[in-house]
Amino acid sequence: MKYIDSHCHLNMDELAGNLGAVLRSARESNVLRLLVAGFDEPSSAKALALAKSHVAEGVFAAVGIHPHDAKTCPLGRLPENMSAWVRDERVVAIGETGLDYHYDLSPRELQRECFRQHIALAARTAKPLVVHVREAYDEALGILRENAAGKNGGVIHCFAGEWRHAVESLDLGFFVSFAGPVTFPRSTVLREVAARVPLDRLLCETDSPYLAPQPWRGKPNQPAYVSAVYETIAEVRKIPVETLAEQVWQNAARLFGWGV
Repeated sequence: MKYIDSHCHLNMDELAGNLGAVLRSARESNVLRLLVAGFDEPSSAKALALAKSHVAEGVFAAVGIHPHDAKTCPLGRLPENMSAWVRDERVVAIGETGLDYHYDLSPRELQRECFRQHIALAARTAKPLVVHVREAYDEALGILRENAAGKNGGVIHCFAGEWRHAVESLDLGFFVSFAGPVTFPRSTVLREVAARVPLDRLLCETDSPYLAPQPWRGKPNQPAYVSAVYETIAEVRKIPVETLAEQVWQNAARLFGWGV
């Protein structure tokens, strides 16, 4: 059985400080492909460096500016380095980007413009988007639709919306990815969504070091724990976890173009 972790942050100190052990644990847990997502300029550079230095461990990179960090981009313009980074074959996606209205750590209009800039970069490079949304699903999906983001597609990572948001994401050509919260006892609605998303449009992730699945809840998360996400989704879909894992493997290969 082969797992992928479609979104993790090996570029954060909580995991980078013990990277060898984290990668060994992932490999021992059959997590054979990992996408490290950038969230600002330094973390994007680190994501690419990790992808280039850990090819054998199946590490790939996404580069982008999280909506929290949109304030670091004057007028929403992306760092000049992004244009060079996205040409590297180890960079398979643009992001994470999107809208986060929970904390409002960057002005909303700046978040929106930075998001649009990522969509434009994805269009120029024909690479998919990794989209973060919190308390802004209607607006984020509207921006994706208005800017024809479905042409290159992408993934709504760590999905936490309603079924109607999942439907609109799918209609736009996006994948829907589930993380540790789908395992939480009170996440009944989220599990119902995970049970209904078409199997060929579904991904699994950790978003580590955040949001550890229920067996490790409250502890730092890591890619090895993604198996709990698979197991929960397989259970609610009433299919073998092996079937889910194989389909998610194919889905990720199709989206990110990193081969099977």
